[in-house]
Amino acid sequence: MASPEHPGSPGWTGLMATGPECPHPGPEGHLGGLETNPATSPNPSPMCPDLVQVLKGAVSPDAQDSPSPHSSMTTRELQEYWRKERGCWKRVKLLFEITSARIEERKVSKFVMYQIVVIQTGSFDSNKAILERRYSDFEMLQKNLQKAFREEIEDIAFPKKHLMGNFTEEMISERKLAFREYLRLLYSIRCVRRSREFIDFLTRPELKEAFGCLRAGQYTKALDILVHMVPLQEKLTAHCPVMVVPSLCAMLVCHRDLEHPVEAFAAGERALQCLQAREGHRYYAPLLDAMIHLAYMLGKDFVSLQERLQESQLRKPTPRSLTLKELTVREYLY
Repeated sequence: MASPEHPGSPGWTGLMATGPECPHPGPEGHLGGLETNPATSPNPSPMCPDLVQVLKGAVSPDAQDSPSPHSSMTTRELQEYWRKERGCWKRVKLLFEITSARIEERKVSKFVMYQIVVIQTGSFDSNKAILERRYSDFEMLQKNLQKAFREEIEDIAFPKKHLMGNFTEEMISERKLAFREYLRLLYSIRCVRRSREFIDFLTRPELKEAFGCLRAGQYTKALDILVHMVPLQEKLTAHCPVMVVPSLCAMLVCHRDLEHPVEAFAAGERALQCLQAREGHRYYAPLLDAMIHLAYMLGKDFVSLQERLQESQLRKPTPRSLTLKELTVREYLY
């Protein structure tokens, strides 16, 4: 039974943080991922004015910072538009499979590595993610989630640790099934699947390695990791696309320093799309500055990018900010 005292719980009625980083999930009635309809819910949550606008169709749920092209519609037209658009939006649903396991022996330790395959359901997924985690990684996830969502996950069983027999074929097969069910159940809880703890479990080890390679100047190796991890990040953070911006900017930096300006510019365009009009975001100005230089190099429209940067600086003057590379190398240090 969820606790109404927890900000990520269905019964929470207090204020929610809504900063540009989207660090916290909203309550179950919030339409950040368009998964529920408060109008038909038996216990709808209080809604902020922006959310009321979303329900009317005046603002796109995934682009509330941008001007609405439908602001001149009548109420009836807005309602009809909303009904049509709602029929097209589908929440990203992920399937977790533990496809294999291997025993790894080191000088002072021996453990089992479980291979996790993450697939988007509903259509062919050409960007399935393949990860490896050991029992202690799952155990750490469980401990972190218990601190943040103790009551939300109280009915989810976690595979117990055994003093002996952990490396038998029977035990490994049993744990493969148990971990698959464990991830499936966690993902079924909105506040959990949107939590930093759950997303970090599935992405942080690889991203930490990628940003470490970036700092070491190993751009090709960093890109090899990022190309596989960014699609997974996008699926996990569809409710808050801005969370993918550091990784996309890292891809820009790697491509640029490898003298691949076309690929660098493409990564930057994706990052700008995620940021939308978040001028206060720490990546906004450095990203625009990098994109201006790339656009000039490629013979693209750099003037409009310069105007965006100048307008942003006029509205909110700031001292010299870090370059995009200086910013990205500071990510995932710990």
